Parts: sequence; C-alpha cells; structure tokens
Amino acid sequence: MWLWFGLAAIALIAELLSGTFYMLLVALGLAASGVVAYFGFSLAVQIATCSIIGIAGLVVLKKTGVLLKKGPLKPTSDRNVNLDIGQHVEVSTWTATRTATVFYRGAQWQARLDSSVTEPPLPGTYIITDIQSVTLILKPVQTQN
Repeated sequence: MWLWFGLAAIALIAELLSGTFYMLLVALGLAASGVVAYFGFSLAVQIATCSIIGIAGLVVLKKTGVLLKKGPLKPTSDRNVNLDIGQHVEVSTWTATRTATVFYRGAQWQARLDSSVTEPPLPGTYIITDIQSVTLILKPVQTQN
C-alpha cells in the first residue's frame, strides 16, 4: 500500500518539474491503487485501478480541451503573444516584388504582402497578420472575415 503512495508522491514531484498534466494523471492512478491496496484487493485489481484511473483522466482532459493543441499558430502570428497582430497600417505604394515601406508605431517598417493574397496589391489599409524578423506580413482589410 505505501509503495503506491510513495510512487504517487514521486509522480507528483515529476509533474511539478515537467509542467504537464500527464504525470498528474499517473499520480492519481497510483494514489487510487494505494487506496485499493488499503482495502485488501489483489495486486491485479490494484494495477487495473491504476490503469483505468490514468486512462479515464486522460480521456476527461482531452474531452474538456485541456490537452488540445492550439492549432498551427506560430508565436509571431498569435495575437495573444504579439499585440501587433490585427493592427491596421496604411500602405501608400507597393513595389513589383509585393513589398512596401510603412510607418507603424513611430518607425518605418518593411512590409510584405501575405502569400495567400493572389490579387495585385493596391494602396490602402492593411492588417498585420504576422511579423517575420523585422518585416510585417500584411493582408488587405476587406479580405478579412
């Protein structure tokens, strides 16, 4: 019985060091096996309890969205990381290579048209969709939904 609780404590320490929820699920399964051992069930039931609790916890976390990946967003195009994403800039002229120089936040920036935009760029208002190094990636405002 104490072996299960000791293993659960080790798993909790590993959880604190790793920062994921997976070791927490293992720790819950191990602690549940310790409780089952306290009530005198066989080793097979203890191991089954550990497995069932761990897998059930994984299913619950997947269903609630805790362990879901956040999608293909890179930090440079994630508005939660970079507050410039979604801001508007005015472009007065474009070059033949679909680049421009824009004035944004008190400085001049290099800008490039997003590769998903197929029509030729026109002067006007654009929205920042990504920042690659020191280059703003822009899309026309009217194509945003």
